[in-house]
Amino acid sequence: MSGVPVVAIDGPSGSGKGTVCRVLATRLGWHLLDSGALYRLTALAGRRAGLGPEDRTGHAALAGRMAVVFGVAPDGGERITLDGQDVTALVRAEETGQGASKVAAWPEVRTALMGRQRAFAEPPGLIADGRDMGTVVFTEAPLKIFLTASAEERALRRYKQLKDKDSAVSLAALSREIAERDLRDSTRSVAPLRPASDAFVIDSTGVAVEAIVGRVIELGRMRALWR
Repeated sequence: MSGVPVVAIDGPSGSGKGTVCRVLATRLGWHLLDSGALYRLTALAGRRAGLGPEDRTGHAALAGRMAVVFGVAPDGGERITLDGQDVTALVRAEETGQGASKVAAWPEVRTALMGRQRAFAEPPGLIADGRDMGTVVFTEAPLKIFLTASAEERALRRYKQLKDKDSAVSLAALSREIAERDLRDSTRSVAPLRPASDAFVIDSTGVAVEAIVGRVIELGRMRALWR
């Protein structure tokens, strides 16, 4: 594995890790990997290609050849391109998230994406956002964070994100979907969602993003990753 320093930040959907990772990557000038988006992109690419929902081989083949770039938009939000096309909104759609949770449980897809994820580790360093960054992909990362929040707060955050885009979105439905996804992700046989044994667990419930970023910066200084 590369000797490039990696900060692995794992956690469930809605914990705030995406925002925290983008702020950290921008502030430090490090590269960014949104591994969860890779699974979402695989599900999206499969849907676009007309693959059946159980076509593991087809999805794994797509995962191995997607041209993906993660960036930060001028307003600080995320920007994701697939084969040169901005697909940020499509990637974050609830339908894509549900598909991602399914394909992420397939060993064929996880194997296809493993090398690609590790290839994001380039100088001066990588901020890796995901669900198994510290437990599977970057097990030797010098700093591992597990970011969590209450299910109620995570559902409310997602509701606020989607409300302006879809007036029909339901907080109750989002709460059910998050609970279902949490159960799938934490009980799957392949890389279940859980903190690494040496991860710092941070609860973001009611905590501002800047405070969480500050805590990670402090932990990075303790590990001599930056000054």
